[in-house]
Amino acid sequence: MKKKLFIAITAMIFGGHCVMQAQNEKNEITVTDDDGKEEVIDLPEAMNYEVDSLLNLYYSKTYLQPDNDCNYRDENQTYPKETYIDRLKRLPNVMEMPYNDIVQKFIDRYTGRLRHSVSYMLGASNFYMPIFEEALEAYGLPLELKYLPIIESALNPKATSHAGAAGLWQFMVATGKQYGLEINSLVDERRDPIKSSYAAAKFLKDLYKIFGDWNLVIAAYNCGPENVNKAMHRAGGVADYWKIYPYLPHETRGYVPAFIAANYVMNYYCEHNICPMRTKLPAKSDTIVINKDLHLKQIAEVCGVDIDELRTLNPQYRRDIVNGNSKPSIIRLPSTITSTFIANEDSVYNYNANALFTRRSLVEVDNSSSVSSSTRKSSSKKSRSRKSTKKKTVTVRSGDTLSELAAKHNTTVKKLRQLNGIKGNNIRAGKKIRVR
Repeated sequence: MKKKLFIAITAMIFGGHCVMQAQNEKNEITVTDDDGKEEVIDLPEAMNYEVDSLLNLYYSKTYLQPDNDCNYRDENQTYPKETYIDRLKRLPNVMEMPYNDIVQKFIDRYTGRLRHSVSYMLGASNFYMPIFEEALEAYGLPLELKYLPIIESALNPKATSHAGAAGLWQFMVATGKQYGLEINSLVDERRDPIKSSYAAAKFLKDLYKIFGDWNLVIAAYNCGPENVNKAMHRAGGVADYWKIYPYLPHETRGYVPAFIAANYVMNYYCEHNICPMRTKLPAKSDTIVINKDLHLKQIAEVCGVDIDELRTLNPQYRRDIVNGNSKPSIIRLPSTITSTFIANEDSVYNYNANALFTRRSLVEVDNSSSVSSSTRKSSSKKSRSRKSTKKKTVTVRSGDTLSELAAKHNTTVKKLRQLNGIKGNNIRAGKKIRVR
């Protein structure tokens, strides 16, 4: 009932046509230069996520709700070019945030068609921004980089791109492993908000050591340092994003403008009549070290907690299995059930374990097929033996003798006499006698 009410309220606030509208939108924007030439720029993938998919995340349904006290009219307010330039200049940033027509196009997209997604992201930022800021601070990086996941994942921790990048920071498998994230069949730490944030901060710092320019760093984060170096080489060696822009992959051409636009809209949303969703912060959580294999369903059933909440707190476990037998592993639990888990730990591990853990550690080989084969061979031999001992008779022809018949049928005269009760050597032509 609660879920249905939430969806109904969301539909009233955001309008029932938003999903269909999102499906009909193009995944690109078109920019016209001073010469009238049009250029098509691909949108970052996260700018195409439908708002309903974001609102169906566990945190959204549980801790976010539309702000019914917000009196803004749900329509975009536009301003003169000079206003956008001035606002970008006033952002408290280290990174360069210049204005141009491409940046304007992305601002228009966020404040227009994506305004409801921005409303979600403003609410969800209360979950994730403190984590991002701590990781960036740890590596001495500009805090405005905290808005990078806005264009990477739209703050969807379950986001997976068509290329296989995953998590809030959209790490590819190889890069994730390079920066210490564990990725295997059971665990994917790219989906862990904390570990992936620290890995992303380290990656960004390494990229800055290479390029020394934050716009180039942002571009390299999207398409890889090799593609940025190639673009720089083709542009004559210049280290300026806006100079190498024509030589970058299509999506990367829109990546830095989208990042600038994300910084703009996350700071000036009020000026565009965007209402942040109201946030009720999740209850505190604790971490426990696990040294045995554990299934999230075991915790949910024994401790009485929603398994979707456990999955949200532990997104790195791809199949709900904490592989503590492999190495000590961390499980994050709501603080309210931590003591319940500790008090009932044995019961948790034992609950329905045979059904939930189906991998066998020891098996016996079934030799029944070999036995059957031997039995068949033995039966075949017996059958042949029975066939070979089956009675056989022949008709004596004129001139036949016992010795000749014995030789012909691989037996002896003595045997023929015993089989037929013959005394002596005389046999009559036309009589049938047994030869075995």
